[in-house]
Amino acid sequence: MERPDFTLPDDVEALKAFALAMAQKAGVLEAEVANLKVENALAEARLQDLTHIHADAEERIKNLTSILKIFSRARFGRKSEKLRHIALTDEQQAELFDDIATGIAELETLVKKAGSGDKPKRAPRPRKAFPAHLERIEQTIEPKALPEHEGKTKVLIRVETSERLDVVRAKFRVMVTHRPIYAFKGEDGVIQAPAPPHIIEGGIPTEALLAQVAVSKYADGLPLYRQEAIYARDKVEISRGLMAQWMGAVGFELMIISDYILDQIKQAERIFADETTLPTLTPGTGKARKCYLWAYARDDRPFGGSGPILVAFRFEDSRAGDCVADHLDGYNGIVQVDGYNGYNSIAPKGAANSGAVLAGCWAHLRRKFYDLHVSDALPVATATVEMMKALWQVEDDIRGRAPELRAKARQQNSAKVVADLFKLWETTLPRISGKSKLAVAIRYALKRREGFEVFLHNGLAEIDSNVVERAIRPQTITRKNSLFAGSDGGGRTWATIATVLQTCKMNDVDPAAWLTQTLERLANGWPISKLEDLMPWNFKAYGAS
Repeated sequence: MERPDFTLPDDVEALKAFALAMAQKAGVLEAEVANLKVENALAEARLQDLTHIHADAEERIKNLTSILKIFSRARFGRKSEKLRHIALTDEQQAELFDDIATGIAELETLVKKAGSGDKPKRAPRPRKAFPAHLERIEQTIEPKALPEHEGKTKVLIRVETSERLDVVRAKFRVMVTHRPIYAFKGEDGVIQAPAPPHIIEGGIPTEALLAQVAVSKYADGLPLYRQEAIYARDKVEISRGLMAQWMGAVGFELMIISDYILDQIKQAERIFADETTLPTLTPGTGKARKCYLWAYARDDRPFGGSGPILVAFRFEDSRAGDCVADHLDGYNGIVQVDGYNGYNSIAPKGAANSGAVLAGCWAHLRRKFYDLHVSDALPVATATVEMMKALWQVEDDIRGRAPELRAKARQQNSAKVVADLFKLWETTLPRISGKSKLAVAIRYALKRREGFEVFLHNGLAEIDSNVVERAIRPQTITRKNSLFAGSDGGGRTWATIATVLQTCKMNDVDPAAWLTQTLERLANGWPISKLEDLMPWNFKAYGAS
């Protein structure tokens, strides 16, 4: 055993002092060891907690991500009807996705915060740049001057720059207009500039406020009673009754534009048609009756066209075929429709070279068989859905090509699939109960075979009417939030304003900017000869070249 590398004092008092110092040092070391044991135990407990938090969060994130992928595939994938048996609307599905994504983000934040002191800071991920037209508010943060920096010269090496998206809340302002009145010395009479014209003469709203109210209701689904509550937060009292009167005036001014859009739609060689309910109050009863928004859309892009995308709505208190016959009076092109018999009024039997040609919507037909495939797992329904896949694969390949090329490709690739489908249905129908859901779906197809085969020999036709369905969907959201139209007049105003705003959206035009400018132009007496310049597809913001 080695001797310790120090010499003990010979003096007794010195030795006592040395022993006392060593005892004190040993006590300090024992206390430090005890503290380290406590800290180690706390660290182990913390690590165990973090491990449990991380494992639990990872498992929940994994489950939510899996659910999100399943629902996303079901909603956006080829089989877009997968969720129909769960009875969720498109809006409910969208809210479901948002809630799942929110849950994932909350768990990821929990894990990040829980282990914030244990992990190095991750390098920022590359992200898409913000649009160039957004205002940039620059700020430079200089390092704090410390005492040890005194007398030293800083040399700039580089500047790290980051961007965050900010928002300035919309606010009201009052436009104060002064119009001095002058008289000339020694002369009779006075002079004064005329008052600027407005849509609401003598009223309080500018055209920008009218546009705000209209877009909020008819484009964004925000009913007037909700707008009333929102504006009240700024101590601005605008009753929904007053706003309703404003919208009536706006609808009247925009009617000429709405009619023009429908005329442009009817000039197309192929259009889309659909309808949806719009409950409307019956005067004096307080009860709502079922009225309808009829929708007509034009989109020439699938067959190589370059014109604007258009949609026009018309309000009617009936779903009778007379309504569509009136709206499309004189139209002799192709009309893409679902299976509703009311559209037969524009394509009378035996009327050669007169009337429209009805083209069936294969998406509606597929949906009937898909529901049976999901709910009952019927072999014929499953086979139908699988065989129909080939039809949409062909459509993907020919989208945007000339009509004659589309028709040729369909004859080569789709005609046999369609023939095989009808053969399958014809051989199946006699072997099943006539009252079964499958028999109903098959009879639906067989009865409308002529319409379903139009797309095979006419390259202008589409395989479905999804264009107008997408155009009409925002109105179902507005209808859900508003519950009903207040009157027939309100329904007509709804159709008129929805026409112009939805057309804006379909052409990537800011509806609020377009409507503000258009109302100002109409108030100032825009000439009817230049009506085309008012259309959303010709919109140029003030100051734009």
